[in-house]
Amino acid sequence: MPMNRRGFFQTAGGTAGAALVTALGRPEWLRGATTARKASDVLELGPDKIKVTRMAIGLGTNAGNVQRELGLQGVADYLKFAFDQGQFFWDTADAYKTHPHIKQALKSLPREKVTILTKTDVRGSAADMKVALDRYRQELGTDYIDIVLLHGMGAPNWPTQMKPVMDVLSEAKEKGVIRCHGASIHSLDAMKMAARTPWCAVHLQGINHAGIRMDSTNVAEVVAVLRESKANGKGILGMKILGEGRLRDRSTRRWASCWGWIAWTPSPSAPPTATSLRT
Repeated sequence: MPMNRRGFFQTAGGTAGAALVTALGRPEWLRGATTARKASDVLELGPDKIKVTRMAIGLGTNAGNVQRELGLQGVADYLKFAFDQGQFFWDTADAYKTHPHIKQALKSLPREKVTILTKTDVRGSAADMKVALDRYRQELGTDYIDIVLLHGMGAPNWPTQMKPVMDVLSEAKEKGVIRCHGASIHSLDAMKMAARTPWCAVHLQGINHAGIRMDSTNVAEVVAVLRESKANGKGILGMKILGEGRLRDRSTRRWASCWGWIAWTPSPSAPPTATSLRT
């Protein structure tokens, strides 16, 4: 079924995963902003300068259940409509089971004009990671993947635990099989490690003004770590900016505060950093 504008934004902004690119700061600091920012703004993410849009489209709401209910062609139409609006940054994961939906969308779109991020749940085995990378590319219908993240890192020593997998991803980057690697983070200690780990070029992080569904309810503490990460040149992908939907029914003022996280940049000279919005 073709996707119309209203349906697209209800899915992208209401229940489906989406991604938005921003730098870090408090929403009230937006008041001094003079430059309008659009969802379709094209930015460079992290040290590898991967081109992304300020808003990207996520395919993992409720572990991908929301998107899969649209069906293979339904998601392909959704992605095609997003692309036509300038949204070419797509966020998925092996666990979401939405790789084939991206493959379907790519049948009618130029691969080189789309940025694809996926995540891996492989733990510890170099051999398993090599097999998984080949499978991901087959499922996605592409020879290369723009960004691959280690999915759900929570242990403080995750770089030590994941070194065999990280080495495979490093080699894959050298060969052009992937263009960038990093991690999605699910604890404050793991986040601190990500900020200080050179291998982690990009990390995905829960962030919103209310501390809901984040790795710490102390928003300032999380922002401090993300500022350290940004200072170290990393790309920052944020998720749960609307608290996984818990903030979407609050007052207009709170909505504005949520979106403030998306649009604000800390200073005119600071390059934007990417963040992913998941409702």
